[in-house]
Amino acid sequence: MTKYILLTVFTLLSFGQLTAQDTLHIDSVKHLDEVVVTYQADKRTPVTFQNIYSKTIKEKSTGQEPSFLLSETPSITNYSDGGNSQGYSYYRIRGIDQTRINTTFDGMPMNEPEDQGAYFSNYPDILNSVSKIQIQRGVGTTKNGVASYGGSVQLFSPNLADTTKTTFGLGYGSFNSLRVFGEFNSGIKNKKALYVRASQIYSDGYKYHSSNNSQSVFFSGGLFYDKSIWKLNFLAGHQQNDMAWIGVSDSLIDIDRQTNANSKQEKDRFFQMLTQLQNSWQISRSSALQSSIYYTFLKGNYGFDYNNFSGLPSTDELYNYAFLSNFVGFFSNYTFSKKQFNLTTGLHGNIYNRQHTGSEKSLGQLYQNTGYKNEISVFTKADYTFKWFTFFADMQYRYVNFNYKGSVALQKLEWHFINPKAGFSVAVKPNSTLYYSVGYTGREPTRNDMFGGNDDLLADSLGNAVLFNTKPEFVLNHELGFRFQKSKLNFNVNLYYMDFKNEIVLDGKFGPNGLALTNNVEQSFRTGLELSVNYKVSKHFSLVNNSSFNYSRIKEQTETFTPILTPPIIINQEAVLSKNNFTIALSARYQHHSFINFANEEKVNSYFLLNSRTSYSIKGFLFSVFLNNITNAKYFNHGYVDFDGTKKYFVQAPTNFYASIQYSF
Repeated sequence: MTKYILLTVFTLLSFGQLTAQDTLHIDSVKHLDEVVVTYQADKRTPVTFQNIYSKTIKEKSTGQEPSFLLSETPSITNYSDGGNSQGYSYYRIRGIDQTRINTTFDGMPMNEPEDQGAYFSNYPDILNSVSKIQIQRGVGTTKNGVASYGGSVQLFSPNLADTTKTTFGLGYGSFNSLRVFGEFNSGIKNKKALYVRASQIYSDGYKYHSSNNSQSVFFSGGLFYDKSIWKLNFLAGHQQNDMAWIGVSDSLIDIDRQTNANSKQEKDRFFQMLTQLQNSWQISRSSALQSSIYYTFLKGNYGFDYNNFSGLPSTDELYNYAFLSNFVGFFSNYTFSKKQFNLTTGLHGNIYNRQHTGSEKSLGQLYQNTGYKNEISVFTKADYTFKWFTFFADMQYRYVNFNYKGSVALQKLEWHFINPKAGFSVAVKPNSTLYYSVGYTGREPTRNDMFGGNDDLLADSLGNAVLFNTKPEFVLNHELGFRFQKSKLNFNVNLYYMDFKNEIVLDGKFGPNGLALTNNVEQSFRTGLELSVNYKVSKHFSLVNNSSFNYSRIKEQTETFTPILTPPIIINQEAVLSKNNFTIALSARYQHHSFINFANEEKVNSYFLLNSRTSYSIKGFLFSVFLNNITNAKYFNHGYVDFDGTKKYFVQAPTNFYASIQYSF
């Protein structure tokens, strides 16, 4: 009953204004710019964030997974299964994995509700259709739906108001890596606009039999009226991968670094699409309504060689895991703004189901079950600016339930979360801002956490469901930072402290179907310093630094450990020289060692990378050459300790190149 009362109260408060850049500031309702439902931060928002703009995305996007671009910002680590930059890759923020990172596309959730991961590989070349990325580290601002935990990554669709342009591109590089794409943006004509993109990506992968063959299409159309905008997005991707998700033992790496621990017959095939209809309505000079409905469909399967996984000789008797999911939802935000005061209320709801089917070549279908997950959330937030001070307060209520239909009966699980946030910023000078915020948020465990890595729910001797963990995890997050922005210097520095309760952490092991296993720890914290500097030394030369320094601990009974895969030092440094139509950049990354087991006995070693990129543009043509791992560093940045004590790692590629040509008209 309590949840319905809370829902009613919050809904009755349905007038407000999206904070920061969410606020619609217009001089006339006759000039309504393109607006999507987003939750961006700006220089006066008391959260830690970083933007990656379209220019940078276009300069650095070569068809690689977004995790490689994200890893150039503070506190982000990444790795790929195949060792190169295409196919499956993964990232972590402040040591927290991507199942606990809120990922959205124009405000629409991209995390799969059951296991909460966002797999960019299912949308190949997605960066080619992104106009901007905002990364919020820590709990950030409240968004519709699942609360941010380790952080959030917000992707923004192409700006339909851009000038008319058609682009074709072709790229080729090491490991037979190929990308072909074409895109068209009509610009706004007669209150209509259209954007279309299609891509083909292929790579053999660095490891043996780790190829990736992917296709994607993107469509965005808009209708622009004086007081309203309609926008439709459609994104679909298809991929076929050779599998490489099993780590390779250090003894085999010493013999051949391209060794793939998966067998040749293990492959996957996935198709995923999303569609979203958005509307922005400027009701008056001070109020607006922004609404969206969305639908995501996923279908695919992968083969699993259990004999090989167990260390036995491989056979052609593969297990097959197949998935079919439907995800539909809506969100709406009514906004109001007047002078220095902004108030916002948002409502979000969705329903989700995912069918799981396990089969074996000779035995046929072994099981079939379906997971159902529904949620509804509401939030209200306000900010008030008085002279140099901006005060911010935020409250979200979220209800979520999980149901299961299979051979084992499971009573419906329910969770309730109240997630408050507050903070302030001080405009020390017009170009300088000091900020502090504190936020508390909780998240439910994933299906994998609850099922202990099993795809089909286990039962005990009495036939009762065996659940490993149903407890939610919580974090109290403090952020203290300073921003300085001027024409020649952008400087951001922040301190953070994240105090966790019942944190769900990776234990470095994998379950029977290859999914990573987790443990709960009663007490843990993560703290550190993050730095981002962009200094324009001269008209043609600039320096960029993104660094992080982390100190994290887990207390388990009387023992204290460092969380796995959480390096204490990450330094990214880039020097860029641009003159006329020519650009050359040299970038370096240092990542300190990190542990791969709970006891902190084994680790992935520190490494240093040196990369370069060169580009030249002339008469609509853009020529680019990328050279990665110039020093041919032999490194890996992810691993685990197997059940038998064997250390296993994910080797990353040696020196490699990629060259591309684009023509725009």
